[in-house]
Amino acid sequence: MKIDRCKGFKDITPDEMVHFRFVEDVFRKCCQRWGYREVRTPTLEYLYLFTSVGTLTPGMLRRVYSFLDWDGWSGERVVLKPDGTIPIARMYIENIATEKVARLFYVTNVFMFDETGKKSRERWQCGAELIGVNSPLADAELIALAVDVLRKLGIKDIKLKISHAGLIRALLAKLGFSHSEQDRIFDQILDGDREMLKELKPDKTELVEVLALLLDIKGKSSGFLKNLKALLSHQMPEAEQYIDNFADICRTVENMGCEYRIDLASGKGFEYYTGVIFHLLGGSENIGGGGRYDALIPLMGGKDTPAAGFALYVDRLMKLLKKDAKVETIGKKILVCAAPGLETVAFSIAAGLREAGFIAEMALGKGKASDFDWLLEVNAESPRFVLTDSNSGKEFWVESNSEVINLLGCR
Repeated sequence: MKIDRCKGFKDITPDEMVHFRFVEDVFRKCCQRWGYREVRTPTLEYLYLFTSVGTLTPGMLRRVYSFLDWDGWSGERVVLKPDGTIPIARMYIENIATEKVARLFYVTNVFMFDETGKKSRERWQCGAELIGVNSPLADAELIALAVDVLRKLGIKDIKLKISHAGLIRALLAKLGFSHSEQDRIFDQILDGDREMLKELKPDKTELVEVLALLLDIKGKSSGFLKNLKALLSHQMPEAEQYIDNFADICRTVENMGCEYRIDLASGKGFEYYTGVIFHLLGGSENIGGGGRYDALIPLMGGKDTPAAGFALYVDRLMKLLKKDAKVETIGKKILVCAAPGLETVAFSIAAGLREAGFIAEMALGKGKASDFDWLLEVNAESPRFVLTDSNSGKEFWVESNSEVINLLGCR
C-alpha cells in the first residue's frame, strides 16, 4: 500500500526548513526590536469562537476543519484554527486584558479546507498585533514593521496597497445594508462581480454611483484623499471622519519612508476589519496583509479595546527567497572521520568542536565531503589530525585538539 501525506498538506524538507527558520528568525528579531513579545495559542479552539460573533463569514466557516471534542455530554465542537488573529484576541481577553497596550507576535499554522486540493490546507503565518491603541501612528507602525521584515528578508519589488473598511462600510450602511450584508456585497464586488452594483438600492442611484467610483479610484499620496473628501462632502458628510483618519495614516506611512498605493478595491478579507486595511505584495505575489479591527474584542466579550495587526505568509515568502539568499548558519560544518579504533578520540574532539561553536558531524556512512566546510581526519600516527578545506582543497596537519580548534577559529 502506498503511503501518502494528507491531500493539501505539505512536508517541509531539511533544505526548506533552512529558509523557513530564516523567515521566522528575521521576523522574530524585527518584532523584538520594535518592542513586541512572542505568544502562542493552541491549535484547537472552540467552534463558537468563530461563529457566535460573526468573526468569520459563512463561506469561510464552511471551510474550517471541525469535529466533536468528546467530553461526556458536555462535548463541544472544536476547530483547527483557521485564523491567527481571533485566537490572539481570545487570549488577550482571557490572560492579559489588564495591559493598557499589548504588542504581541506569533508564528503559527492555520487550517482551511480547499475543495480543489490545489491550494494548501495548512498555512504558516508570522503575525503581529498591537492591542489597546487606536491612532494613525499605531496603524503606520504595523505597516512599517511588516515592510521592515520584508526588506530584511531581501524581498524585492515590495508593493503596499492601502484601503479603508470604515469608509466602505459607512457607504454601504448609508445604503441600508446590515453588517453581514456589507461583508457579502463587498466580497462579491471584489471577486469581480461589478454587476452586483446594478442591483443595489435602485432608489439610491447617486450613492451606488459613488460606491462604483470609489472602487475604481486609485492614488499614490495622502493629498489624493482631499479630492475624495470633496466628492463625498455633500452626499455623505459622515464619511469625512474616515477620510481624515485614512489621510492621517497615509501621511504617517509617508513620513516613515514607506511607498504605497491607495486602492479602495483591495479590501479583500473584509470580515472583522473596521478601519485601515493593507495588502503586501512581492512582485505579483500576495505575501501578507492586515488592518484595524476595533470591534473584534468587544464582540468576543472583552472590554471596548481597539486593536490592529497583520500576518505574513511564510510559504509564499519562502518561494520568493532566492536559493543564494543570505541565510545565517550557526557555525562552520565539519565532517569528522576516524581511523579504525579511534572512534572515542573522534567523538571527543567532535564534542570540543561543538562547544567551540562549530557544527561537527561524525562520518557514519557515505556522506559527501562537499556538503561540509572542513574535513577532519583522526589518525593513529602523526599527523594526528588532518584538516582539509573543502573549498580550496588545502590540507593542514596538527597534533592536538586545541590546535584544531584554534586553526578553525582563524579561518
